[in-house]
Amino acid sequence: MTLFDIFLLLLALAVVVAVIANNIRIVPEYQRLVVLRLGRVVKVAGPGLVILIPFIDKGIPVDLREQYIEVTKQTCITKDNAPVDIDFLIYFRVMDPKKSVVEVADFRGAAVGIATTTLRAVVGDIDLDQVLAKREYINEVLREKLDEVTARWGVKVTAVEIREILPPREVQEAMIKQMAAERNRRAMVTEADGKREAAIRVAQGEKEALILKAEGEKQAAILRAEGERQAAILRAEGEAAALREINDTARTLDSRTLLLQYFVMLRDVASAPSTKIVVPLEVFRLLKPFEEHLERATREAGPR
Repeated sequence: MTLFDIFLLLLALAVVVAVIANNIRIVPEYQRLVVLRLGRVVKVAGPGLVILIPFIDKGIPVDLREQYIEVTKQTCITKDNAPVDIDFLIYFRVMDPKKSVVEVADFRGAAVGIATTTLRAVVGDIDLDQVLAKREYINEVLREKLDEVTARWGVKVTAVEIREILPPREVQEAMIKQMAAERNRRAMVTEADGKREAAIRVAQGEKEALILKAEGEKQAAILRAEGERQAAILRAEGEAAALREINDTARTLDSRTLLLQYFVMLRDVASAPSTKIVVPLEVFRLLKPFEEHLERATREAGPR
């Protein structure tokens, strides 16, 4: 065997090895391999080791992971004729590898075209203020419209997220002024609320102080009245006890004792600087028993 024959043999062996290696695929877990045999889809293989028939089978890998498409700024006209620039992201996942290969040639380009068309239609039906305020609404409408179309391609649109909305410069300046005015209004409202709360608290404190003062005065008046009542009761009880004692003592006195008390009283009256002395009639009535006693004593002493 000549050197040329050896070279040809080695070349043929290298070609065979290269062909075999090119037709042995290791498919990872997140991929599937759509196998076309003579142009016809025969199976979806993977994950793992997949062997293709050389020159007959063709394998097209399909990624099953969630992916995204970045849609650059699109100029849309709102219902009130205001131009806005909007850019957003489309998140999707391949659910049927076979349909994603057979049913659509360029899924990404088709999705971007549908998304931009739908976006202009949605934005054209609402005003600028609603475009700025209803991001979630626009996201949901875009997702539903895209999902209706991409379902026949074996692709599921999981989310659409608007990343930025840029209104015209004049509108931005007006929005900045409006935000400043709103902040000033909120500051004034907050200050007014603070003053009102302070006034309410001061008034509440004064009210509570007056209530406590009135309650204290009321309690003091009640206590004074109660003390006076108790004192009056005690005085009345003392006077009643004194009168009972005088009455009990007076019952035991005879006429001579009373007469002696009248004499003592007359003596005290006579010692006063006054020139007139008033003698009660009761004194003469009390003297009558003594006169009778003196006459009886005189009669008894006469015959002796």
